[in-house]
Amino acid sequence: LKHQKLHQVVTMLPRQTKQLLTKTAQYIKNKSTEIPIQNTTKRSFCVSGVNSPYFQIENAPWSTEPVFRDTARNEAFPVFRCIDWDGNTIDPNFTLPFSEDELIEMYKNMNVVSAFDETFYRLARAGYISFYMQNNGEEAVQVGSGKAWQPDDVLFFQYRELGTFLQRGFPLQQCADVCFSNDNDYAKGRQMPVHYGSKELNCVTISSTLATQMPQASGAGYAIKRSGKKACVVCYFGDGAASEGDAHVAFNFSATTESPVIWMCRNNGYAISTPTIDQYRGDGIAARAYGYGMYANRFDGNDIFASYIACKQARDYAIEEQRPIMMEAMTYRGSHHSTSDDSKSYREEQEEHKWKTYYHPIRRLRVFMEKELLWTDKQERELVEDVQTKVDEVARIGQRTLK
Repeated sequence: LKHQKLHQVVTMLPRQTKQLLTKTAQYIKNKSTEIPIQNTTKRSFCVSGVNSPYFQIENAPWSTEPVFRDTARNEAFPVFRCIDWDGNTIDPNFTLPFSEDELIEMYKNMNVVSAFDETFYRLARAGYISFYMQNNGEEAVQVGSGKAWQPDDVLFFQYRELGTFLQRGFPLQQCADVCFSNDNDYAKGRQMPVHYGSKELNCVTISSTLATQMPQASGAGYAIKRSGKKACVVCYFGDGAASEGDAHVAFNFSATTESPVIWMCRNNGYAISTPTIDQYRGDGIAARAYGYGMYANRFDGNDIFASYIACKQARDYAIEEQRPIMMEAMTYRGSHHSTSDDSKSYREEQEEHKWKTYYHPIRRLRVFMEKELLWTDKQERELVEDVQTKVDEVARIGQRTLK
């Protein structure tokens, strides 16, 4: 535009916009005599040290030819872990990030999740409850991350986070009451089974619809930011939910408002029957943080130590810097998606067996504890018996309580 036409356009705009356009036009006018025209016959290269007037990319270098980057084949995001599959520490100087008693308590919670799953899955198949979703294979990321959050943090869930509820102090009996939809159920039967929630524990009730918790979490994060609390919002979701439009809206809102939200993706390899290879071509979920201007971390979700350490640091970053963090926990859904699914119709039995045995987080932690002389076969037998007794008792009470 010539300066006269530009002036005519500018006078029709709001005051702040007029000021911005006037400054930009003056900047371009001044710079036009300073920046020489590049020789386009040379090979492509970037001219560093030249600030761009375009918004949000002020430090981007200029290029003399079109530059295309295959972002699907960039260097892979690293996976943080503390112990290998055989329970050996990666770092020889590794020390427990919490006490031995706390570790044993977390191991017990993981076993409670496993026992509760098996019992209530059978009850659903027998027709005593209408629906159930198992947590098999994801116990470490649930319990480990749950250990990292503080009481003032507000938690949003997808539906496969029983271990986080237990680690936060949600009563096991209430889990049973919710699944039976009985008179002691806090929701009074208005929710489906496994849709837990607790106002006292700052656990927002689970909703059935996929990814609806994500925009809600971004708004809650902004509210906490405005309140000045030293707390954050944590939002759990799966790799499948990350393909929903709600996910983009939530990520972008939290990034632009610079809100303390921790996006906790449980990347377990499948969105019901859809494997991740059919969901995206980029480097998983953590790599998406680049586009939103977030911090990001990818960790071994089957390693309880990595789960705790990564999430604790993420919480510190989110609160100190008032910015969202993208967390990607690599794990595996060892069970059917739900009682409405048959995973054997789309997964090989050998694949499932490998993850349910050798790669399983409970076995992995038990091996570590045995090597560190923190656990014995006798303690294991006693724990399994005690946990199953407690689960059977809450199931009995839940079943016999009036609807």
